[in-house]
Amino acid sequence: MRVVPLCLLALSLTGCSLLHKPYKPVEPFKQPAQTEPVRSKPAPRPAPVKLYSDASDLVSKPFRDLGEVYGEDCQSSRQSSPPAIATARKRMQIRASAMKANAVLLHKCEIVTNSQGCYRQAVCQGSALKVSGQ
Repeated sequence: MRVVPLCLLALSLTGCSLLHKPYKPVEPFKQPAQTEPVRSKPAPRPAPVKLYSDASDLVSKPFRDLGEVYGEDCQSSRQSSPPAIATARKRMQIRASAMKANAVLLHKCEIVTNSQGCYRQAVCQGSALKVSGQ
């Protein structure tokens, strides 16, 4: 009785390999004729985003508010490196750059404890701005 399941298993494993498929040779990769080596371009750097911490610095400058931006740095456990406000601020500026902003008005930066997924977290919030004549 033990032989029947073993035979069925062997038969099922070999059944798929018995299907005949015609062999098609693979064409070799053809390289284009070039005399110069191909150089990859480096990824474009995000545009620099100026950080304003005081709204009075923007009084004489025309600007357009593009929306809220934030940045964070997470300390996942007690043994991990502590969160840095400078890193959170930089990530906020990178997000503003992705929105085509050239400035950020900083609202607040703080260290938050016991946030979801982090032991401690540095969080910065601000407004992405497009300042004319900067």
